Amino acid sequence: MFRNLVGNLVLHERIETTEAKAKELRRIAERMVTRATRLDDDLTVDVSKLDDEERQRVMARRVHAQRQVAKFLPPRLTRATEDGEEETVDLVYKLFHDIAPRYMERVKNDRGGGYTRITKMMPRKGDNAPMALIEFLDANEPSGAAAEA
Repeated sequence: MFRNLVGNLVLHERIETTEAKAKELRRIAERMVTRATRLDDDLTVDVSKLDDEERQRVMARRVHAQRQVAKFLPPRLTRATEDGEEETVDLVYKLFHDIAPRYMERVKNDRGGGYTRITKMMPRKGDNAPMALIEFLDANEPSGAAAEA
């Protein structure tokens, strides 16, 4: 269940679920992003401009991190676009090339973590379960304690 929730969070970058699931999902999603951001400059460097030895080192680190994330994250999910077409998205690629690079400045400033936000919503109609919206923060938004200070 959490594999699919994390996959949908990466795919849509925000999902609505129960509070309990959102709190557990935050732990898993933050670990996935942290795995990618630990690559530091190796995540965003252009490997075509590196010499052979350095290129092999960078690619080995990238592949290892991507395989570690791919063990838990579903490989692909399909979403509907605005025009009604279906689009298949490689989730590992999206995490490492779209989501994680947003947070590199935060990691370099020793403010790693806090990549997601949980917003409480109205209870679900029917069983009155507490609902929440979990989403990835924008790169320039402060997280938790920094936002309150």
